[in-house]
Amino acid sequence: MKYLEEFRNPETARRLLEDIRATVTRPWALMEVCGGQTHTIIRHGIDQLLPPEVELIHGPGCPVCVTPLEVIDKALEIASRPEVIFCSFGDMLRVPGTDRDLFRVRGEGGDVRVVYSPLDALRIARENPGREVVFFGIGFETTAPPNAMAVHQAKKLGIRNFSLLVSHVRVPPAIEAIMRSPDCRVQGFLAAGHVCSVMGVDEYPELAERYKVPIVVTGFEPLDILEGIRRTVGQLERGEYTVENAYPRAVRAEGNPTAKAMLDDVFEVTDRAWRGIGVIPASGWRLSPRYRDHDAEYRFEVTDITTREPSACRSGEVLQGLLKPNQCEAFGTTCTPRNPLGATMVSSEGACAAYYLYRRLDATTAPRKASSVV
Repeated sequence: MKYLEEFRNPETARRLLEDIRATVTRPWALMEVCGGQTHTIIRHGIDQLLPPEVELIHGPGCPVCVTPLEVIDKALEIASRPEVIFCSFGDMLRVPGTDRDLFRVRGEGGDVRVVYSPLDALRIARENPGREVVFFGIGFETTAPPNAMAVHQAKKLGIRNFSLLVSHVRVPPAIEAIMRSPDCRVQGFLAAGHVCSVMGVDEYPELAERYKVPIVVTGFEPLDILEGIRRTVGQLERGEYTVENAYPRAVRAEGNPTAKAMLDDVFEVTDRAWRGIGVIPASGWRLSPRYRDHDAEYRFEVTDITTREPSACRSGEVLQGLLKPNQCEAFGTTCTPRNPLGATMVSSEGACAAYYLYRRLDATTAPRKASSVV
């Protein structure tokens, strides 16, 4: 990728770390919102290179991880039906439901297909007019626009056998839920750059002002993360709480107007349950009434869903920042990427997966109390 090495330069990283060490005078707790940022932090050992005064708390920023168990079980039920071709990105196939996953459904004869775009699923619907094609539409503001476009195109082209099972979530209400928690310790946020590349930063200044926390829009390369931390710590030390864009190569203040217009047309804001956390008001999207004919939940009327989280899984505490993954008793023993108890171990953006992949297996450090989201 062009410019990749430019944002991994060790000399620049060393200078940024020296600047952070020279600036910090007291303990600060920062939360990176995005799971992709968590993987960069753990892979490159950024949290271990920082001065001890700076603590990074892993936020609920993995879209696969926060997809509610009820929605996973609905997906499994729909995918099991003989008339359905169920399409999904690959990282959803091993996410555990109550008693199975999409791989198990496929092994039992369900037509479950991995696609690389919702438009791939739309093409499959056109090629199979006698089957119902369902695309599993999950994620934050980054994946919502292409999913909205697929539904918009289906309606426009009259493709009636295409529907979306929606579980989209929004970042700003999650930040507000974190800050409203009575035991919240988060003092600054590294905001997800890809979310802001779509939505812009309009929703963040009010949050920064109301809760007196700096919010720095940050990218995903090591130097992006360090620069975001440097700016956040600098604001905290100066007693400031503003929104800064440390990712200008991808983020404009207004975001992407075309994508936002598509979201406004296809979706409407709704309360949304987050797996392991609970319901956060106005934190999700669902299809608007204009597109209800393409809503898989309405089309298939999946009812009588009884969910059951495994008692040994503590991924909810991980998602809330209350627990580091390697402080869970099941981590790396009864819970592994091959046999996950929770989505945080199997998702490519999950904190547990990051700790397992990059060998953070030793839980010698006692848990430091972090934010309880709800």
